[in-house]
Order: sequence, then structure tokens, then C-alpha cells
Amino acid sequence: MAKKQVDGDGLDIPNRIKALPVKRTGPIVAAIIVALFAAMLVQALVTNPRFEWNVVWKYLFNENVLEGIKYTLLLTVISMVIAIILAVILAVMRKSINPVLRGVSWFYIWFFRGTPVYTQLVFWGLFAVLVPRVGVGIPFTSIEFWSIDSQSVITAFNAAWLGLALNEAAYLAEIVRAGLEAVDPGQTEAAKALGMKRTLIMRRIVLPQAMRIIIPPTGNEFIGMLKTTSLVNAVPFTLELQFATTAIATRLYKPIPLLIVACIWYLVITSILMVIQSRLEKHFGKGFDARPAGARGKRTPLPGKTFGEPKDDVDKQNEATFAGMTA
Repeated sequence: MAKKQVDGDGLDIPNRIKALPVKRTGPIVAAIIVALFAAMLVQALVTNPRFEWNVVWKYLFNENVLEGIKYTLLLTVISMVIAIILAVILAVMRKSINPVLRGVSWFYIWFFRGTPVYTQLVFWGLFAVLVPRVGVGIPFTSIEFWSIDSQSVITAFNAAWLGLALNEAAYLAEIVRAGLEAVDPGQTEAAKALGMKRTLIMRRIVLPQAMRIIIPPTGNEFIGMLKTTSLVNAVPFTLELQFATTAIATRLYKPIPLLIVACIWYLVITSILMVIQSRLEKHFGKGFDARPAGARGKRTPLPGKTFGEPKDDVDKQNEATFAGMTA
């Protein structure tokens, strides 16, 4: 006589099938391969004397290196803040009903995306040579209301962040425009029906919803800007991290250890920026995360309802139909 099995609910089910999980060897094989390559990499890093880890630890917290980190962060933050402000203005201009504003925005994006950032930095480094004085007056006349010496304004540091910011704004403008266009047009139409002005709609309705799309690529651009600061020696600006480590390496004739020092600090700063980006994505993504299908018992019940209770009339109708089919 066949034995009858009893499940967790106390139901007596004869000849019940006992399902076993399918064995998957793929993850095990992948883990073995990854562990093998990781062990080979660690062995190469530890046993190769050419890395000169003693030199790496000696100069990791060198005062010139720390000074370079400070200027690298300053250039990154200043450039990105200005670039974000310009990008929002350019994106709004691209969506403007004014053809002049759309044309100016398009030309700016076309020019700064069409030329290399290194070339632009060289140009800003030579700006004082090209334009000795900057002033405001009437074109094609000798009338000048105000002027100033270019060298006193466009210093090496100012030229560095200005070149980086103007270039980055062109790329961020397209990111912001894509985020704005991703917002449902019905949101804008509903706001217009309530009598809201275009500027208020953009500031209170469109931009807050577009942020969840804008933040991830903007975070990537921020990290990219951190590493792009290594090009400011084209200005020339010689106080950032890459140039500081290169100068020490040139003096010691030890390029490899100082390159490792630069890589370690770039990785540390990038890791911190990635954590900040993740927090911002979660913050601006509130209310947009899709709930997995079938997770009814795991979600928070609506006010006045309990778990398992239909949340609206549609669910009630579906459950009644299902109950009739299984009766």
C-alpha cells in the first residue's frame, strides 16, 4: 500500500511528487575560473619586484600628491557645477519655441562636442595671447565701456575649469534634454490646464520627474570629469594629481610605482562618487520602482486594508471570476 504524505498544511496527499532543484554547474565552473585568474593576478602583483611596493607606500601620502588630489577635486566639482547649470539652460533652450534660442543652443552643442577637449584646453591656455584685453563696448568702433587685462582673469586654474566646464556642458545638455523628453507630455498639459506658467511647470513638474533619468548618466560624466582633469597640463596647469605623480616619477626615474599611486587615489575617489551616485538614484527613483508581479503579500497594504485584501474593484472582480472558475 502506497504511503500517504502529509504536507505542511496537514493535507493528506497520496503519491505526492517531491520536486528537487535542478543542479547548476555553470556558477561553480565560473567561480573556479574567476578564482584561478584572481590568484594569478595577486601572485603577479605580490611577487613581481618591478612594482616596487615600498616606493608606492612611501609616496601614497606624499604632500605633493595630497595637494594634487585637492586641486583635482576642486577642478572636478567647479567644472561639473558650472556644466550642470549651463546644461539645464541649453536643454531648455533646445525645447524653446523661440527659434533663435534653439539655434544658439544647437550651435553651442555642435561646436563643443565637435572639437576635442584637449584642443579646447590648449586654446584657453593661449587665450591671453590671442585676446590681451577683454572688454565691453560698441563693435567696430573705438568706444569701450569697460575692459580688463586677460592675464589677470584667465589664470591657469581658471582656464582649466573653464575649458572643462564648457566642454562638459555640451554633453550634459543632451542628457538633460533626453530626461526632459522622457516625461509624459500629459503632465505638462495638465499643469497648463491648471494655469501654471511654462517656467513653473519646468521647475516644479518636469525637472523633478526627469531627475531619475538624468542622474545615472550625469554620475558617469562626473566620474569621467574626475579623470579628464589629467588633461589640464595642456593649459598648462601643473598642480593636479596626474602631473604631481608624474613630476615625482620623473625626479626618481620610477614611473611604475607613481602610476600605481595615481591609480589608487583615482579608484578611491571614484568609489566614493559611485556610492553618492547610488544614493541619489535611490532618492530620485522613489515612487517609480516597479513592484514585482506576484509580490502581493510583500507590499505595504493601503490605508484601511490588510494583506490579501483586494485594493480596488478590478482586483475584486478578478478574484470573484477566479473563484468561480475553481469552484
